[in-house]
Amino acid sequence: MKHKAGFADLGRAATLAIAAAFVIIPLIATFLGGFKELGELRSSPFGLPAAWNTAIYGEILHNPQFWSYLKSSLLVSLCAVVLTLLCASMAAYVFAHIRFFGSRLLLSYLLLGMMFPFATAILPLFIKIRDLGLLDSYLGVILPQTAFSMAFAIVLFKSFFEQLPHELFEAAYVEGCGYLRFFFQFTLPLSTPILATVGTFVFVQSWNNYLLPLVVLNNREMFTWPLGMMQFRGEYIVEWNKILAFVSLTIFPAIVFFIAAQKYIVAGLTRGSVKG
Repeated sequence: MKHKAGFADLGRAATLAIAAAFVIIPLIATFLGGFKELGELRSSPFGLPAAWNTAIYGEILHNPQFWSYLKSSLLVSLCAVVLTLLCASMAAYVFAHIRFFGSRLLLSYLLLGMMFPFATAILPLFIKIRDLGLLDSYLGVILPQTAFSMAFAIVLFKSFFEQLPHELFEAAYVEGCGYLRFFFQFTLPLSTPILATVGTFVFVQSWNNYLLPLVVLNNREMFTWPLGMMQFRGEYIVEWNKILAFVSLTIFPAIVFFIAAQKYIVAGLTRGSVKG
């Protein structure tokens, strides 16, 4: 039995190592690609650079436009995270703890948003944003990203809130604490894991969004980093080494954000996945 358990653990570790390699190797290749010339990048895309050319990274870091792209992406992503956390947590709290006529139907309607990919709604979304006068504005990007993140966020929040002890609310209700006060004073402080989980997913999704800013934003000063990356794509040549260096620098904030919230993400997902 011990040998079988050992083989099972070994197989599990090998499977996880292979899965991790599919994620880590492209990231390492992307980072190393920023140190190579175009010819070397074509001949040896995964190897170490023959000569470590730091000029490409230095050129990008000393370009004010790069920091403008990062600032725009950070503003859009953080605003989308805050709005999603606030709106989705309040909606999920209602569905988890308050019973009213049509609650299941309304919840099912909200969750329909998970069935449709973002790209299918881009044309009617563009028309609505244009009619509201939000073209070429940050709000035209933030509000749709918040709306499309709501369904998934509500699912996670509702599952987590249903695990909170009902006795806590009953005791607070006896003391005269209403739903709104209980939500802000008790529920949210106890929900740090799920807040970090949802916040990380929304941040990464918003940070990497390319299609919506492409459709909404025309002012180069407001471009997010996925749009800024296209400056290295010319009519006759694509500067892949500069693109890889640019991508390496711009995904760094998302990686840091994920690592910082990692333990809360695990706690939030496991807490919301078990009953009792």
